Amino acid sequence: MRQIAIATLSTASLFLAACATTTPDSPAPVDTPGGKPAPGQVQTQPVTPVDVTGKPGATPSSSALKDPKSILSQRSIFYELDKFDVKDEYRALVEAHARYLRDNPSARMLIQGNTDERGSREYNVGLGQRRSDGVKRMMTLLGARDNQVESVSLGEEKPQDAGRSEAAWSKNRRSDILYSGEY
Repeated sequence: MRQIAIATLSTASLFLAACATTTPDSPAPVDTPGGKPAPGQVQTQPVTPVDVTGKPGATPSSSALKDPKSILSQRSIFYELDKFDVKDEYRALVEAHARYLRDNPSARMLIQGNTDERGSREYNVGLGQRRSDGVKRMMTLLGARDNQVESVSLGEEKPQDAGRSEAAWSKNRRSDILYSGEY
């Protein structure tokens, strides 16, 4: 039994020694005709440069935030009366802003929840907060970091339209997106 154990250990040590052996003077990769790697070498793909100038197909830059042709220039999400869920028509807008935050870790955003003048002040502050929190929650689920997005409620204090009609009130039921430097 002792002889079998010694034989097994010596075989294992020879095997491990063979695996650990390296050649310090390995040749550098060699380019071969036709761009194919030499036998035993790994072929790598070239790195594609990324354009951040704001051109179509490029990673969005801060100029995209102000470009009227960019979805990132759209900054308001509108709601139905007494609702705080983001309508399907604004999901692409929220996704685009979340993607921007994900791709720009130093970017910071403030979401202001607003309401129309109907309802008590307390109700409107709470509804505005639920609106801004809902947008923040969507953005963090889509990749934005929690510390990049702050949500606040302005209630009825910052109307877009001071009129007293459904058309005016519908403009005031919104969440506004502001980036650092805009608030």
